[in-house]
Amino acid sequence: MLNDFISDQKAELKIDGKVYQLPIIIGTEGEKAIDIRKLRTETGCITIDSGYMNTGSCTSDITFLDGEKGILNYRGYAIEDLAKNCTFIEVAYLLDHGSLPTQKQLDDLARMLTGFSMIHEDMIHFFDHFPPNAPPMSILSSMVNSLCNFYPEMTENPLENFDLMSARLISKIRTIAAFSYRKSMGQPLVYPRHDYSYCTNFLHMMFDSPVNPYEVNHDVVMALNKLLILHADHEQNCSTSTVRLVGSSRVNLYTSISAGISALGGPLHGGANQAVIEMLEEIHANGGGYRKYVERAKDRNDPFRLSGFGHRVYKSFDPRARVIKAACDQVLEASGMSGDPLLEIAKNLEEVALQDEYFIERNLYPNVDFYSGIIYRAIGIPSNMFTVMFALGRLPGWIAQWKEMWDDPDGRIGRPRQIYTGPTKREFVPIQDRIEE
Repeated sequence: MLNDFISDQKAELKIDGKVYQLPIIIGTEGEKAIDIRKLRTETGCITIDSGYMNTGSCTSDITFLDGEKGILNYRGYAIEDLAKNCTFIEVAYLLDHGSLPTQKQLDDLARMLTGFSMIHEDMIHFFDHFPPNAPPMSILSSMVNSLCNFYPEMTENPLENFDLMSARLISKIRTIAAFSYRKSMGQPLVYPRHDYSYCTNFLHMMFDSPVNPYEVNHDVVMALNKLLILHADHEQNCSTSTVRLVGSSRVNLYTSISAGISALGGPLHGGANQAVIEMLEEIHANGGGYRKYVERAKDRNDPFRLSGFGHRVYKSFDPRARVIKAACDQVLEASGMSGDPLLEIAKNLEEVALQDEYFIERNLYPNVDFYSGIIYRAIGIPSNMFTVMFALGRLPGWIAQWKEMWDDPDGRIGRPRQIYTGPTKREFVPIQDRIEE
Protein backbone atom coordinates (compact mmCIF):
# COMPACT_ATOMS: atom_id res chain seq x y z
CA MET A 1 0.00 0.00 0.00
CA LEU A 2 2.77 2.44 0.95
CA ASN A 3 4.72 1.63 -2.21
CA ASP A 4 1.77 2.75 -4.34
CA PHE A 5 2.48 6.36 -3.39
CA ILE A 6 6.26 6.48 -3.96
CA SER A 7 7.04 9.36 -6.33
CA ASP A 8 9.92 9.86 -8.75
CA GLN A 9 11.38 12.47 -6.40
CA LYS A 10 14.24 11.57 -4.06
CA ALA A 11 15.70 13.09 -0.93
CA GLU A 12 19.46 12.99 -0.38
CA LEU A 13 21.09 12.25 2.97
CA LYS A 14 24.83 12.63 3.39
CA ILE A 15 26.59 10.69 6.17
CA ASP A 16 30.38 10.41 6.44
CA GLY A 17 30.78 11.60 2.89
CA LYS A 18 28.39 9.04 1.43
CA VAL A 19 25.12 10.14 -0.19
CA TYR A 20 21.99 8.04 0.25
CA GLN A 21 18.88 8.34 -1.93
CA LEU A 22 15.64 8.26 0.07
CA PRO A 23 12.26 7.77 -1.66
CA ILE A 24 9.55 10.38 -1.19
CA ILE A 25 5.94 9.37 -0.52
CA ILE A 26 3.22 11.76 -1.75
CA GLY A 27 -0.35 11.41 -0.44
CA THR A 28 -3.54 12.17 -2.33
CA GLU A 29 -3.74 15.67 -0.75
CA GLY A 30 -0.12 16.46 -1.64
CA GLU A 31 1.47 15.74 1.73
CA LYS A 32 5.07 14.55 1.45
CA ALA A 33 7.06 12.09 3.56
CA ILE A 34 10.64 10.89 3.32
CA ASP A 35 10.64 7.09 3.33
CA ILE A 36 13.22 5.91 5.91
CA ARG A 37 12.13 2.28 6.20
CA LYS A 38 15.57 1.09 5.07
CA LEU A 39 17.55 3.84 6.81
CA ARG A 40 19.06 1.73 9.59
CA THR A 41 19.78 -1.19 7.28
CA GLU A 42 21.62 0.99 4.76
CA THR A 43 23.25 3.58 7.03
CA GLY A 44 23.31 2.17 10.55
CA CYS A 45 21.47 5.30 11.74
CA ILE A 46 17.98 5.90 13.08
CA THR A 47 16.03 9.13 13.55
CA ILE A 48 15.09 10.82 16.84
CA ASP A 49 11.70 12.54 16.95
CA SER A 50 10.35 13.14 20.45
CA GLY A 51 6.57 12.94 20.42
CA TYR A 52 6.70 11.68 16.79
CA MET A 53 5.61 15.13 15.56
CA ASN A 54 7.55 14.65 12.31
CA THR A 55 7.16 10.90 11.94
CA GLY A 56 4.48 9.12 9.93
CA SER A 57 3.73 5.65 11.26
CA CYS A 58 1.39 4.63 8.45
CA THR A 59 -0.58 5.67 5.40
CA SER A 60 -4.32 6.04 5.96
CA ASP A 61 -7.36 6.83 3.86
CA ILE A 62 -9.62 7.64 6.82
CA THR A 63 -8.99 11.24 7.87
CA PHE A 64 -7.25 14.24 6.29
CA LEU A 65 -6.18 17.09 8.55
CA ASP A 66 -4.50 20.34 7.49
CA GLY A 67 -3.64 22.32 10.60
CA GLU A 68 -2.41 25.38 8.73
CA LYS A 69 -5.59 25.77 6.68
CA GLY A 70 -8.02 24.51 9.33
CA ILE A 71 -9.31 21.55 7.30
CA LEU A 72 -10.70 18.29 8.69
CA ASN A 73 -12.20 15.70 6.32
CA TYR A 74 -13.49 12.18 6.99
CA ARG A 75 -13.09 9.90 3.95
CA GLY A 76 -13.02 13.04 1.76
CA TYR A 77 -16.11 14.68 3.28
CA ALA A 78 -15.72 18.06 5.01
CA ILE A 79 -16.47 17.92 8.72
CA GLU A 80 -18.79 20.91 8.29
CA ASP A 81 -20.99 19.03 5.78
CA LEU A 82 -21.13 15.87 7.88
CA ALA A 83 -22.03 17.71 11.09
CA LYS A 84 -24.77 19.65 9.28
CA ASN A 85 -26.37 16.79 7.38
CA CYS A 86 -25.64 13.50 9.16
CA THR A 87 -26.34 11.64 12.35
CA PHE A 88 -23.48 10.21 14.35
CA ILE A 89 -24.37 6.69 13.23
CA GLU A 90 -24.10 7.68 9.56
CA VAL A 91 -20.63 9.06 10.21
CA ALA A 92 -19.67 5.94 12.18
CA TYR A 93 -20.67 3.85 9.14
CA LEU A 94 -18.66 6.14 6.86
CA LEU A 95 -15.51 5.82 8.96
CA ASP A 96 -15.77 2.07 9.41
CA HIS A 97 -16.90 1.14 5.87
CA GLY A 98 -15.47 3.89 3.65
CA SER A 99 -18.73 5.32 2.27
CA LEU A 100 -21.88 6.95 3.53
CA PRO A 101 -24.66 4.39 4.05
CA THR A 102 -27.73 3.93 1.90
CA GLN A 103 -31.03 4.02 3.73
CA LYS A 104 -31.10 0.21 3.86
CA GLN A 105 -27.55 0.03 5.20
CA LEU A 106 -28.37 2.64 7.83
CA ASP A 107 -31.55 0.78 8.84
CA ASP A 108 -29.62 -2.48 9.11
CA LEU A 109 -26.99 -0.82 11.31
CA ALA A 110 -29.68 0.75 13.50
CA ARG A 111 -31.27 -2.67 14.01
CA MET A 112 -27.93 -4.16 15.03
CA LEU A 113 -27.28 -1.32 17.46
CA THR A 114 -30.68 -1.87 19.04
CA GLY A 115 -30.13 -5.62 19.24
CA PHE A 116 -26.71 -5.22 20.87
CA SER A 117 -27.61 -2.38 23.26
CA MET A 118 -27.98 -4.59 26.36
CA ILE A 119 -24.89 -5.77 28.21
CA HIS A 120 -24.53 -9.21 29.77
CA GLU A 121 -26.22 -9.18 33.18
CA ASP A 122 -23.08 -10.60 34.80
CA MET A 123 -21.22 -7.47 33.73
CA ILE A 124 -23.55 -5.31 35.79
CA HIS A 125 -22.08 -6.84 38.96
CA PHE A 126 -18.65 -5.54 37.94
CA PHE A 127 -19.81 -2.00 38.66
CA ASP A 128 -20.41 -2.91 42.31
CA HIS A 129 -16.74 -3.66 42.89
CA PHE A 130 -15.21 -0.39 41.74
CA PRO A 131 -14.45 2.12 44.51
CA PRO A 132 -17.10 4.86 44.78
CA ASN A 133 -14.71 7.53 43.47
CA ALA A 134 -13.19 5.45 40.65
CA PRO A 135 -12.58 7.61 37.55
CA PRO A 136 -15.26 6.90 34.90
CA MET A 137 -12.59 6.43 32.21
CA SER A 138 -10.91 3.73 34.26
CA ILE A 139 -14.23 1.94 34.64
CA LEU A 140 -14.98 2.31 30.93
CA SER A 141 -11.59 0.92 29.92
CA SER A 142 -11.94 -2.09 32.22
CA MET A 143 -15.48 -2.87 31.11
CA VAL A 144 -14.65 -2.62 27.39
CA ASN A 145 -11.65 -4.89 27.84
CA SER A 146 -13.90 -7.48 29.54
CA LEU A 147 -16.10 -7.72 26.43
CA CYS A 148 -13.57 -10.03 24.76
CA ASN A 149 -14.29 -12.61 27.45
CA PHE A 150 -18.04 -12.45 26.91
CA TYR A 151 -17.81 -12.53 23.12
CA PRO A 152 -14.69 -14.59 22.30
CA GLU A 153 -16.13 -15.65 18.94
CA MET A 154 -15.59 -12.09 17.76
CA THR A 155 -11.81 -12.38 18.15
CA GLU A 156 -11.13 -15.52 16.10
CA ASN A 157 -11.19 -13.94 12.63
CA PRO A 158 -11.99 -10.28 13.29
CA LEU A 159 -12.28 -9.04 9.71
CA GLU A 160 -14.88 -11.71 8.89
CA ASN A 161 -16.91 -10.65 11.93
CA PHE A 162 -16.12 -6.96 11.62
CA ASP A 163 -19.66 -5.63 11.06
CA LEU A 164 -21.01 -7.50 14.07
CA MET A 165 -18.01 -6.69 16.24
CA SER A 166 -18.01 -2.95 15.49
CA ALA A 167 -21.80 -2.63 15.91
CA ARG A 168 -21.65 -4.56 19.18
CA LEU A 169 -18.94 -2.29 20.55
CA ILE A 170 -20.48 1.00 19.38
CA SER A 171 -23.81 0.00 20.92
CA LYS A 172 -22.59 -1.42 24.20
CA ILE A 173 -20.12 1.34 25.02
CA ARG A 174 -22.92 3.89 25.42
CA THR A 175 -24.77 1.49 27.76
CA ILE A 176 -21.60 0.92 29.78
CA ALA A 177 -21.00 4.68 29.96
CA ALA A 178 -24.56 5.42 31.08
CA PHE A 179 -24.52 2.61 33.64
CA SER A 180 -21.21 3.92 35.01
CA TYR A 181 -22.78 7.30 35.59
CA ARG A 182 -25.91 5.87 37.22
CA LYS A 183 -23.82 3.71 39.55
CA SER A 184 -21.65 6.68 40.53
CA MET A 185 -24.81 8.61 41.43
CA GLY A 186 -26.30 5.72 43.41
CA GLN A 187 -29.29 5.65 41.07
CA PRO A 188 -31.07 2.62 39.56
CA LEU A 189 -29.96 1.53 36.11
CA VAL A 190 -32.08 2.56 33.15
CA TYR A 191 -32.18 0.04 30.32
CA PRO A 192 -32.14 1.06 26.63
CA ARG A 193 -35.33 1.37 24.59
CA HIS A 194 -35.86 -0.20 21.19
CA ASP A 195 -37.68 2.84 19.77
CA TYR A 196 -35.02 5.48 20.47
CA SER A 197 -32.17 6.60 18.25
CA TYR A 198 -28.55 6.17 19.33
CA CYS A 199 -28.10 9.56 21.01
CA THR A 200 -31.63 9.72 22.39
CA ASN A 201 -31.17 6.29 23.96
CA PHE A 202 -27.96 7.38 25.63
CA LEU A 203 -29.60 10.49 27.12
CA HIS A 204 -32.56 8.37 28.22
CA MET A 205 -30.28 5.90 30.03
CA MET A 206 -28.39 8.77 31.65
CA PHE A 207 -31.27 10.91 32.88
CA ASP A 208 -34.54 8.98 33.03
CA SER A 209 -36.01 8.51 36.49
CA PRO A 210 -39.15 6.89 37.93
CA VAL A 211 -40.03 10.25 39.51
CA ASN A 212 -38.86 12.46 36.67
CA PRO A 213 -39.17 10.78 33.26
CA TYR A 214 -36.74 11.96 30.61
CA GLU A 215 -38.31 14.20 27.99
CA VAL A 216 -36.64 14.12 24.58
CA ASN A 217 -35.30 17.54 23.57
CA HIS A 218 -34.52 17.45 19.87
CA ASP A 219 -32.14 20.43 20.05
CA VAL A 220 -30.10 18.62 22.69
CA VAL A 221 -30.14 15.37 20.70
CA MET A 222 -28.99 17.25 17.59
CA ALA A 223 -26.17 18.94 19.52
CA LEU A 224 -25.01 15.62 20.96
CA ASN A 225 -24.95 14.13 17.45
CA LYS A 226 -22.76 17.03 16.31
CA LEU A 227 -20.38 16.72 19.24
CA LEU A 228 -19.89 13.00 18.68
CA ILE A 229 -19.36 13.56 14.93
CA LEU A 230 -16.76 16.25 15.58
CA HIS A 231 -14.81 13.90 17.85
CA ALA A 232 -15.17 10.77 15.69
CA ASP A 233 -11.61 10.76 14.34
CA HIS A 234 -8.60 13.06 14.31
CA GLU A 235 -5.78 11.34 12.48
CA GLN A 236 -2.85 9.81 14.43
CA ASN A 237 -3.33 11.41 17.84
CA CYS A 238 -2.12 9.82 21.08
CA SER A 239 -5.10 7.50 21.68
CA THR A 240 -5.47 6.51 18.02
CA SER A 241 -1.77 5.73 17.79
CA THR A 242 -2.16 3.67 20.96
CA VAL A 243 -5.00 1.65 19.42
CA ARG A 244 -2.81 0.96 16.36
CA LEU A 245 0.32 0.17 18.38
CA VAL A 246 -1.44 -2.21 20.76
CA GLY A 247 -3.40 -3.76 17.90
CA SER A 248 -0.20 -4.33 15.92
CA SER A 249 0.62 -7.21 18.30
CA ARG A 250 -2.59 -8.80 16.95
CA VAL A 251 -4.62 -8.48 20.13
CA ASN A 252 -8.38 -8.25 19.69
CA LEU A 253 -10.36 -5.09 18.98
CA TYR A 254 -11.78 -4.79 22.50
CA THR A 255 -8.34 -4.83 24.13
CA SER A 256 -6.99 -2.31 21.62
CA ILE A 257 -9.92 0.04 22.23
CA SER A 258 -9.50 -0.36 26.00
CA ALA A 259 -5.90 0.83 25.63
CA GLY A 260 -7.07 3.80 23.55
CA ILE A 261 -9.56 4.77 26.25
CA SER A 262 -6.77 4.71 28.84
CA ALA A 263 -4.61 6.96 26.64
CA LEU A 264 -7.50 9.36 26.05
CA GLY A 265 -8.02 9.67 29.80
CA GLY A 266 -4.77 11.60 30.26
CA PRO A 267 -5.09 15.33 31.06
CA LEU A 268 -2.96 16.29 28.05
CA HIS A 269 -5.31 14.51 25.65
CA GLY A 270 -8.99 13.95 26.41
CA GLY A 271 -9.35 16.01 29.57
CA ALA A 272 -9.22 19.45 27.95
CA ASN A 273 -12.97 20.12 27.92
CA GLN A 274 -13.17 19.27 31.62
CA ALA A 275 -10.29 21.67 32.24
CA VAL A 276 -12.27 24.42 30.47
CA ILE A 277 -15.20 24.08 32.86
CA GLU A 278 -12.89 23.93 35.88
CA MET A 279 -11.18 27.12 34.67
CA LEU A 280 -14.53 28.90 34.22
CA GLU A 281 -15.63 27.75 37.66
CA GLU A 282 -12.41 29.09 39.18
CA ILE A 283 -12.87 32.48 37.49
CA HIS A 284 -16.51 32.62 38.65
CA ALA A 285 -15.58 31.66 42.22
CA ASN A 286 -13.08 34.52 42.28
CA GLY A 287 -15.61 37.15 41.29
CA GLY A 288 -15.78 36.63 37.53
CA GLY A 289 -12.85 38.94 36.80
CA TYR A 290 -11.82 37.25 33.58
CA ARG A 291 -9.47 40.06 32.46
CA LYS A 292 -7.12 39.25 35.32
CA TYR A 293 -6.85 35.71 34.01
CA VAL A 294 -6.25 36.97 30.47
CA GLU A 295 -3.33 39.03 31.72
CA ARG A 296 -2.00 36.05 33.66
CA ALA A 297 -2.12 33.97 30.47
CA LYS A 298 -0.03 36.61 28.70
CA ASP A 299 2.59 36.66 31.46
CA ARG A 300 5.32 34.22 30.45
CA ASN A 301 6.45 34.01 34.08
CA ASP A 302 3.02 32.85 35.21
CA PRO A 303 2.33 29.11 34.74
CA PHE A 304 -1.40 29.75 34.26
CA ARG A 305 -2.80 28.97 30.80
CA LEU A 306 -6.28 29.53 29.42
CA SER A 307 -7.79 26.10 28.76
CA GLY A 308 -9.61 25.61 25.46
CA PHE A 309 -7.51 28.02 23.40
CA GLY A 310 -5.12 27.02 20.64
CA HIS A 311 -4.36 23.55 19.39
CA ARG A 312 -1.20 21.53 18.90
CA VAL A 313 -2.09 20.79 15.27
CA TYR A 314 -4.35 23.63 14.13
CA LYS A 315 -2.51 26.88 13.43
CA SER A 316 -5.72 28.63 12.43
CA PHE A 317 -9.30 28.33 13.73
CA ASP A 318 -10.23 24.77 14.69
CA PRO A 319 -12.87 23.80 12.07
CA ARG A 320 -14.72 21.75 14.66
CA ALA A 321 -15.02 24.84 16.87
CA ARG A 322 -16.74 26.75 14.07
CA VAL A 323 -19.37 24.03 13.80
CA ILE A 324 -20.11 23.62 17.48
CA LYS A 325 -20.04 27.35 18.24
CA ALA A 326 -23.09 27.78 16.04
CA ALA A 327 -24.99 25.13 18.04
CA CYS A 328 -23.92 26.39 21.46
CA ASP A 329 -26.46 29.20 21.93
CA GLN A 330 -29.28 27.04 20.60
CA VAL A 331 -28.57 24.27 23.10
CA LEU A 332 -28.20 26.65 26.00
CA GLU A 333 -31.54 28.26 25.16
CA ALA A 334 -33.26 24.87 24.76
CA SER A 335 -31.89 23.60 28.07
CA GLY A 336 -32.69 26.78 29.99
CA MET A 337 -29.03 27.56 30.62
CA SER A 338 -28.77 30.80 28.62
CA GLY A 339 -28.27 32.76 31.85
CA ASP A 340 -25.45 30.54 33.09
CA PRO A 341 -22.72 32.78 34.59
CA LEU A 342 -20.03 30.43 33.30
CA LEU A 343 -21.36 30.98 29.78
CA GLU A 344 -21.04 34.73 30.21
CA ILE A 345 -17.41 34.35 31.29
CA ALA A 346 -16.79 32.02 28.35
CA LYS A 347 -18.25 34.54 25.89
CA ASN A 348 -16.07 37.29 27.32
CA LEU A 349 -12.96 35.13 27.01
CA GLU A 350 -13.92 34.22 23.45
CA GLU A 351 -14.31 37.90 22.54
CA VAL A 352 -10.88 38.69 23.94
CA ALA A 353 -9.24 35.82 22.07
CA LEU A 354 -10.75 36.86 18.75
CA GLN A 355 -9.71 40.53 19.10
CA ASP A 356 -6.56 40.67 21.21
CA GLU A 357 -3.35 40.79 19.14
CA TYR A 358 -1.54 38.57 21.65
CA PHE A 359 -3.91 35.69 20.94
CA ILE A 360 -4.26 36.40 17.21
CA GLU A 361 -0.49 36.44 16.60
CA ARG A 362 -0.12 33.11 18.41
CA ASN A 363 -3.18 31.49 16.78
CA LEU A 364 -4.77 30.99 20.20
CA TYR A 365 -8.33 30.68 18.96
CA PRO A 366 -11.07 28.89 20.91
CA ASN A 367 -10.96 25.18 20.05
CA VAL A 368 -13.58 22.44 20.09
CA ASP A 369 -12.92 21.69 23.77
CA PHE A 370 -13.82 25.25 24.71
CA TYR A 371 -17.37 24.88 23.40
CA SER A 372 -17.97 21.17 24.01
CA GLY A 373 -17.51 21.50 27.76
CA ILE A 374 -20.12 24.26 27.88
CA ILE A 375 -22.62 22.19 25.91
CA TYR A 376 -22.07 19.05 27.99
CA ARG A 377 -22.64 21.14 31.11
CA ALA A 378 -25.88 22.52 29.63
CA ILE A 379 -27.10 19.01 28.79
CA GLY A 380 -26.54 17.99 32.41
CA ILE A 381 -23.50 15.76 31.95
CA PRO A 382 -21.09 16.17 34.89
CA SER A 383 -17.53 17.24 34.20
CA ASN A 384 -16.06 13.88 35.27
CA MET A 385 -18.00 12.30 32.38
CA PHE A 386 -16.72 14.71 29.71
CA THR A 387 -13.83 12.47 28.67
CA VAL A 388 -16.18 9.49 28.53
CA MET A 389 -18.25 11.47 26.03
CA PHE A 390 -15.07 12.08 24.05
CA ALA A 391 -14.48 8.31 24.00
CA LEU A 392 -18.02 7.63 22.75
CA GLY A 393 -17.43 9.96 19.83
CA ARG A 394 -13.92 8.75 19.06
CA LEU A 395 -14.86 5.05 19.07
CA PRO A 396 -15.80 4.74 15.34
CA GLY A 397 -12.48 6.33 14.40
CA TRP A 398 -10.55 3.96 16.64
CA ILE A 399 -12.39 1.02 15.11
CA ALA A 400 -11.67 2.23 11.56
CA GLN A 401 -7.99 2.78 12.38
CA TRP A 402 -7.72 -0.67 13.97
CA LYS A 403 -9.31 -2.31 10.93
CA GLU A 404 -7.02 -0.43 8.55
CA MET A 405 -3.97 -1.40 10.61
CA TRP A 406 -5.04 -5.06 10.74
CA ASP A 407 -5.60 -5.20 6.98
CA ASP A 408 -2.45 -3.29 5.97
CA PRO A 409 -0.07 -5.49 3.92
CA ASP A 410 2.81 -3.21 4.99
CA GLY A 411 1.85 -3.47 8.66
CA ARG A 412 4.40 -4.55 11.25
CA ILE A 413 4.31 -4.87 15.01
CA GLY A 414 5.15 -1.47 16.48
CA ARG A 415 8.68 -1.39 17.78
CA PRO A 416 10.25 2.09 18.10
CA ARG A 417 14.02 2.36 18.42
CA GLN A 418 16.04 4.41 20.88
CA ILE A 419 19.47 5.93 21.36
CA TYR A 420 21.01 4.58 24.55
CA THR A 421 22.53 7.29 26.80
CA GLY A 422 23.28 5.26 29.96
CA PRO A 423 26.58 4.01 31.40
CA THR A 424 28.95 1.99 29.25
CA LYS A 425 29.89 -1.54 30.33
CA ARG A 426 30.67 -1.80 34.03
CA GLU A 427 32.30 -4.55 36.06
CA PHE A 428 29.93 -6.43 38.36
CA VAL A 429 30.48 -5.75 42.09
CA PRO A 430 29.37 -8.30 44.74
CA ILE A 431 26.88 -6.87 47.24
CA GLN A 432 29.36 -6.91 50.15
CA ASP A 433 31.78 -4.72 48.20
CA ARG A 434 29.28 -2.10 46.99
CA ILE A 435 29.53 1.49 48.18
CA GLU A 436 26.52 3.76 48.36
CA GLU A 437 26.63 6.26 45.51
